[in-house]
Amino acid sequence: MQILQDLSLQELQDLMAELGEQKFRAKQILDNINLGKPISEFSNISHELKEKLLSRFYDSPIKIHTVLTGKDETKKFVYELVDGNLIEGVLMSYKYGKTLCVSTQVGCRMGCKFCASTLNGLVRNLTSGEILAQVLIVNAYLGGKKDRKRAITNIVLMGSGEPLDNYDNVIKFIELVSAPDGLNISPRNISLSTCGIVPKIKDLANKNLPIVLTISLHAPNDNIRKQIMPIANKYSAKEIIDAAKYYFNTTGRRVIFEYALVEGENSTPESARELAKLVKGFPAHINLIPLNEVEEREMKTVTRKRAEQFASILKSLGVSVTIRRTIGEDIEGACGQLRNKILKNQALKND
Repeated sequence: MQILQDLSLQELQDLMAELGEQKFRAKQILDNINLGKPISEFSNISHELKEKLLSRFYDSPIKIHTVLTGKDETKKFVYELVDGNLIEGVLMSYKYGKTLCVSTQVGCRMGCKFCASTLNGLVRNLTSGEILAQVLIVNAYLGGKKDRKRAITNIVLMGSGEPLDNYDNVIKFIELVSAPDGLNISPRNISLSTCGIVPKIKDLANKNLPIVLTISLHAPNDNIRKQIMPIANKYSAKEIIDAAKYYFNTTGRRVIFEYALVEGENSTPESARELAKLVKGFPAHINLIPLNEVEEREMKTVTRKRAEQFASILKSLGVSVTIRRTIGEDIEGACGQLRNKILKNQALKND
């Protein structure tokens, strides 16, 4: 069985020709897809065409398993895929609109020491349609449609998984979700977060998509980074900065560095000064994140005062920096937390 949401308009038109249907049916089908409908609920097509589709494609690749709403109105979604796997996402409300954080893999193999997504390793990649389906189903959940009637204005590829470890499917997802005949979300409103797979950062730069690149740096040098991010054993901090500079020079888009402040690891004044030196020389921004603590991890967050001191040092050295507001703590908003809790409860029930 296949996933209908994987297909572009051209691919749907090719499918219609293969099925002996008229070309305009492809646009009707895509309109139903954009509304987040399962095939069984498609309107404006015949029962016969629905049966043809259902013989080859899943009725829907995803369903909402759990929704939690936080005190700050942040919503945490857990989705169930057709194979029973769970993934998750976060809906965040800002003055400019609603941002949906989507997953690109079931689990993750990057092994970052502060992250819950990687606790059970990588199960599998998501297809482009499974990534898209997260946006479609939440947009429909919120009563949105497409284009200017969308409920979702921005997308962040920062949920479970490493986007650049699923490069081809992620690129096609961006093409699908930004297509004029799709939801038509501008690539400028899409952010991609990576732990630093250097060759894929350069490949992404060469695609020249005007998306926002966010790199999870989390340390000012290789010694600290290797202790919390295994990817640092393959790519040095210098290689990552060089790749970020290549991305900026190729696309003209400023790079954002995520930096989770961990008590006793990377949050000293010396780390701040070393970080300023590391990112010097090209337009970049540091997004400081007080660590969202994970029960299974020993790492602890810093106080707000410590975060402000760290930011003050960076500013004094000419670095653009903000402290990200903490959201979704009461609904286990960090990547992988809620999914992992559900999996643990399921395991206990099966014992």
